[in-house]
Parts: sequence; C-alpha cells; structure tokens
Amino acid sequence: MAHKREYGKECPYIPAGPFKIRVPGVHYRFEIADYVQGLLMCAVCLSAIPMLQQYLGMPFEVALAIVILNGILYCTHVLLGDPVVPGWVTPAIPLLMLYVSEFPMGPERVQALIAFELSLGIFAALLGITGLGKKIITLIPNCMQAGIIMGAGIAAVNTVFGKQGYFEKYPWSITICIGLAFWLLFSNYFKSLRNKNKVLQVISNLGILPCILLAVLVAPLVGETMWPSIKWGFSNPSFGELWSHWTFWSVGFPSVKMFVQAIPMVFSAYVILFGEMIQAQALLEDAGKVRPDELVDYNPNRSHLIFGLRNCLMSIIGPDITMCGPLWAAMQVVVCDRYKHGRKAMDSINGGAGSFRFGTLTGYFLMPIVTLVTPILNIALALTMMVQGYVSVRIGILKARTINDLGIAGVMAAVIVARGAAWGLAVGIVLSLLVLLGNKKNLDVNIFVREDKKTEVKEEV
Repeated sequence: MAHKREYGKECPYIPAGPFKIRVPGVHYRFEIADYVQGLLMCAVCLSAIPMLQQYLGMPFEVALAIVILNGILYCTHVLLGDPVVPGWVTPAIPLLMLYVSEFPMGPERVQALIAFELSLGIFAALLGITGLGKKIITLIPNCMQAGIIMGAGIAAVNTVFGKQGYFEKYPWSITICIGLAFWLLFSNYFKSLRNKNKVLQVISNLGILPCILLAVLVAPLVGETMWPSIKWGFSNPSFGELWSHWTFWSVGFPSVKMFVQAIPMVFSAYVILFGEMIQAQALLEDAGKVRPDELVDYNPNRSHLIFGLRNCLMSIIGPDITMCGPLWAAMQVVVCDRYKHGRKAMDSINGGAGSFRFGTLTGYFLMPIVTLVTPILNIALALTMMVQGYVSVRIGILKARTINDLGIAGVMAAVIVARGAAWGLAVGIVLSLLVLLGNKKNLDVNIFVREDKKTEVKEEV
C-alpha cells in the first residue's frame, strides 16, 4: 500500500542505518513523464560504448553489458535515499582516458582501470563513513582545484579535436550538432525565446537529446555514417564474456604498484566528484525554495557511501571508464525544473529522479532505441565531451580567486593534458609552494569579482 506524504514532511522511507529505503509506487509516486524522458535519454548513456571499445577493446555486446550494470546501480541512489539523478564522473573521463592509455592494451590496461576504480570507491566510501570529505577538500588550494577542472575540460575538447579525434571522422555532423547544442544550452538569446514559447521550453528540457536525434539524420545525409538499421526485440548484452575476459578473476588482480600509480588519478577524480556533490546540493536547495510542501534530505556522506560502493562493485563486475558519479547535472536540472511546477506536476523529487533512471535502464534493453543510435554513438560522445569541456573550463576559471591562481591553474591544466594527472598534480604543488607560500591576503594583486552573474577582473589596491 502506498504511503501518503504529508505537507512539509519528508518522503516516506524505511530506515536502514545511514540509508533511507524508498520503493517506487510505495514510498513515492512513479512519474510517467520522467520515465518516458529516460527512455529517450538512454542514448547519451549508450555513448559510453565507443569509449569501452576504443580504450579496452571490448566488443559491442560486452560494452553494452557494462552500460546495463551501471544502469542498475544508478537506481540505487533514490532507492537508498539520495534524491538525485546520478551519472558518470564526466569531467574526469578524459583524464582517465589519458591514464589508461599509459598501459598496453589488454589485461594490464584492465588491471590499471580496476586498481583506479576500486581505490576511488574505497576512498569515497571511507570519507562517507567518517564524514571527512568536506574537510579534505578544503585543504586543496583553489589554484589546484581550478587546474584539475580546467585540465579535465581541455582534455575533453582534445578528445574531439586532437590528433585522431572524433572530428576527423565526423566533421560536418559534429560541427552542426555541437553548434545546435551550444545554442540550446548556453545562448542567452535562446533562453529569452524559450521563456516565451512552450515548444522551445519542451526542447530545452530535453538537454542534448534533440542534438543526438539530429545527428541520426545529419550523419547519414553527409555520408559520415550509415543509416540506422532498426531492429525489433530486446538487446543481447554479453555478461558471460564480460565476466570471463574483463574482470580481475580472468585478467588477474592488480599489483600494489598499480594501486600506487593510481593515487594521483584518484585524487583528481575526487576533486571533481566533490564539486558535483556541491552542485547537487545547490540544485536541490534551489528547488526546495519553490516547493515547501516537501522536505528534501540530501546528505553528502550518504552520497559518498552510495557512489563509493558503486565504484567498488563495478571494479569487480565490470570495470568502466565512465566511472560511477553522484550526479548527471543536465538531467538533474531538468527534473528540478519540472519539480518546481508543483505537486501535480511531480509529487516528490524522489519520484522524478527515480522514474527517470528506471526509464534509462529500460531503454538499454529495447533494440529499436539501441539500433537507432548505434551509428552515431561516437558523435553523441563527442557532443557530450564538448559540452563538458565548455562547462569544466568555465567552472575551473571561476574556481580561481586571484590572477596567480589562474596562472598556476592554466599551466597545471596544460601539463595534465600533455603528461597526465600525476605530472599535473606535481607541477601544481610545486608552483603553489613557489608562488603562493607566504603570501598575505592583502598583498594579492588581483581578485575576481562576481556581479550580476558576470566575472570581471578588478585591481585590488
């Protein structure tokens, strides 16, 4: 029997230690609109397949099995009390691509990925248990946080426009679709049009999905891909081959040396993860101001535990380059926006987030959806990387507080792209000590002043 939520109260749940278990249809209303949107947006998640094929040499069906395993674990967030739409650790993906490329293709590369993902999962879970996450991140200088995030953004763009990047194979499709994506997502002019037109509001709420659907048409028309061959029925993920060829009980457990080598990459990924949790909390607090009828409980320690355990489990049953993150920011924004429309539109934020992820999970098994987007998965991935690159560079720059911070961050970002996370972190530490150590606050040459959502540099006297 479904539980009814009282006005101003938290969504019903079953207490289980740090977790709050919520079952769809019992503790929250299943939201059809968000479920249908999830069915369509699974195309973005499927764009992980080309990464797994390129960097781990996986067949399509094996990579699909990893996407499905990840999709099952996405549903654990709302199930265990985390009211978010979880996703990849997208800004860190280009850095992880660079990292695993340092190892030869085959068992050694898989071992390196296992060592990293298991280390990240254990580290995050321990921080969740002890509540030390926020304290640790405050010890990292702003310049280094900015450098890591900017480096991730530049690396993302480099996967598209660098040597042997996706742009070389799909120049027209990427140009057209990325142009539309940037206009829909970042143009103030489009935002002004959207506010006056309900059709444009619907298009805007779909994130980058319209651009992916456009790629399905544009890429074959310009001769860069074949037309999709739509098949009916259900997909056939190869779990057996995944577990017999791509897990530690088949390739061997990573050596201690690999775990040590993974430390800089773990540190870099965690900085990005922490930023995503801050963003999740901000989005939920903003939505809560409009919806006083529901008390939304977002606990960073619980989030640490859930995505930490997800990474640990995936490192064992399906090592994954996309990693297990606490937030799909674009879709969290869409869900929160619909939530703001009132209780009739979405009874609980848990219902919107949970139903969306059930929708994406369903979509992975439907052959018409999978076969529709299969020819343009590389284009969808390039689109994701470019949007992430834009956002990461912007956030990274705003992380800097002084001109010296920005200079250190820029050098650090360039080294990360050129030589990897370990070299980038080493350079960041050395430059921070040389340039910033001993500085007094009132002697900083420049500060960034944010006013009316604009950033300008102001000389400090």
